Amino acid sequence: MAEPPVMRVFINNINSFSSGHIAEFLCEREAAARDHTDVQEVAALQVVGTVSERPHEDAPRALEVYFVGEHLLNVKAARPDREELLSKLMQCDAVIYNVSQETGQVEEAAWAVTALHGLMGSFSGPKMFILISTVMTWASSKPVDPDDPTLPFTDEIFWSRKAHPNFARHIDLEKRVAKMGKTNRELFSTYVVASGLQYGMGENLFHYFFKKAWLGQEPEVSVFGDGDNIVPTIHIRDLASPFVFSVIQHVIHHRPRPYYLLAVDGSNNSMEEIIKAMASTLGSGKIHKRPIEEALLVQDLSATDIDYLLVSLRMEAVFIRKLFSISWHCESGLVENVDLVVEEYRQTRGLLPIRMCVLGPPAAGKSTVSKQICQHYKLHYITLRDAVSEAIAQLEDSVNLDPEADDSTMKDLLSSLKDSMKHNKDVSENQLKALKEKLMSNPCRNQGFVLDGFPNTYEQAKEVFSGAEEDDETPHKASFRRVVPEFVFTLDAPDNLLVDRVMNLPESVVQEHNYHPENFTKRLATYRKMNTLEETVLTFFTELDIPSWRLEITSSKEAYNQPLIQKILQTVGPPRSYSPSRQEVEEEERRKAEEMMKEEALAKAESERREAEEEEARRRASRLEKWSRCLKVVRRQKEEPLKAEALSYLKREVMPTLVQALSECCRVQPPDPVDFVAEYLIKNNPSDKPA
Repeated sequence: MAEPPVMRVFINNINSFSSGHIAEFLCEREAAARDHTDVQEVAALQVVGTVSERPHEDAPRALEVYFVGEHLLNVKAARPDREELLSKLMQCDAVIYNVSQETGQVEEAAWAVTALHGLMGSFSGPKMFILISTVMTWASSKPVDPDDPTLPFTDEIFWSRKAHPNFARHIDLEKRVAKMGKTNRELFSTYVVASGLQYGMGENLFHYFFKKAWLGQEPEVSVFGDGDNIVPTIHIRDLASPFVFSVIQHVIHHRPRPYYLLAVDGSNNSMEEIIKAMASTLGSGKIHKRPIEEALLVQDLSATDIDYLLVSLRMEAVFIRKLFSISWHCESGLVENVDLVVEEYRQTRGLLPIRMCVLGPPAAGKSTVSKQICQHYKLHYITLRDAVSEAIAQLEDSVNLDPEADDSTMKDLLSSLKDSMKHNKDVSENQLKALKEKLMSNPCRNQGFVLDGFPNTYEQAKEVFSGAEEDDETPHKASFRRVVPEFVFTLDAPDNLLVDRVMNLPESVVQEHNYHPENFTKRLATYRKMNTLEETVLTFFTELDIPSWRLEITSSKEAYNQPLIQKILQTVGPPRSYSPSRQEVEEEERRKAEEMMKEEALAKAESERREAEEEEARRRASRLEKWSRCLKVVRRQKEEPLKAEALSYLKREVMPTLVQALSECCRVQPPDPVDFVAEYLIKNNPSDKPA
């Protein structure tokens, strides 16, 4: 069997959103076509391209990559200049320059098509040049029929198009590309594909709105302007597969005459409809119209992005439908396929929810552990009581909005939920329904949740997650599968340790959780009894092949639970949420820098205070020592005359009498010498003698 023809295709900026997906889908489509077609009819594509920065590990597959751009450093091969790049382009059978989003590539694309045209005489075979441009070159066009604004623009009247003022270079490039292909179409054919606003596969232009709706930090998603503008769109997979691939393959065999093609789907949705659809699927469904000027304050939107989002064009791709038999991915547009597009967005960006259930006996520390997990993964903390309270508040709001409305079902439900909360009755069907609706809410389905301390029985688990164990793919069953926990953790501890925990709890916590001794003992016994039944909560999760982990608590103090939490984090793995944006990282770094500066200032002030205190202590000690020396001198000066006078008195008055007493004592030798001397001194006291 003959080897299939090999076609070498060049794509610029292969690591960008648009060109990267085109390269990837071209490879996929070529492989799929070869699997279902005679290999001699399908050329084997070798995709090569340039990047503005070094490609990462998951960059699109390419035979070669030529590094260009100002930001590239320390590459093995030197960046090619235009002469070297031209030599690479000459080795390719098809050259694709995508300027639909890369406005900085307009000049290079104009140079490339002109340079190739100048070297036609050196071609070893036919070549084609495909420019992927933008519908913004139609943005200022006059209506097809002023009396019928619903009449769409088509590529059959491309000659009448007029560009947006900021895209004048694009329409000049389109005209140059078309002109270069008219010299010898058999040798060098050129085509212009005007792309609608691209969406899908993680989003690029619409990412700001998807992210806002997914995060849910604001109750409403913004629509800039009145939102009535009709936005021509196309899924990035449809741009790559039906248009680019079909153009390349079709040109090889048929060399079609139309060289200007519109690449838009059949939706013609307004901007308000698009944002409303993504807000309803990912968020609360609420939108808020804001002045166009406020879009300039959004750091995630460039001036070019704003131009795209404000375009209003009703368009129809006529040539592509006439010429090619294509299989669309999202022919009816973003709004009609919003569920598919949202799922692509989640999968591509790794924004998968983490659903978790934390079970265990009373006072096991479930709430503390659950809240710390929520804080780490940015999940929603869910309890049965909170879910019911939220449902009551929503029902009360609905009743208050129209108190005269005759909706007995809503009022009965509200009364039932209030009664169950007030009297602390067993879990009712309405309470389980409220919890189920909370778990199915968009915030829980986006980020995920930690369900604290519920369900308690097999029947409750089956009621809350009913339908999840079925195998059919109906939307109802699939939606329930999205709320079934992926991870089930059971905290447990001996009864005496749990009792010790309760004894050490603050009184306010005991009151809040009703951990009074008699009630706690009863609840603990009930929990132990339920877990000896044949069908338990863990049995339900086991039947669904959901893994569960039992974690032993070894201390009565919650502060010692950190190793347990670390084990949970290791089991669950890294977060599946958004990494901080550059702005958030810079803000966090600035906050940390400010905190560090404050800490350093406080430490410096504390150090200066201590030094001042130490210096004052040294000065005080020095003054005390000096004062003590002076005091000793004064005392010595006062004591010396007194000592001299006392010594003189002793020599003059006392010593003579004492000598006589001692001499007399020696002569008499009395039995008690001391008494004898004392009596002698008393009798012969000089002070008693008359002067």
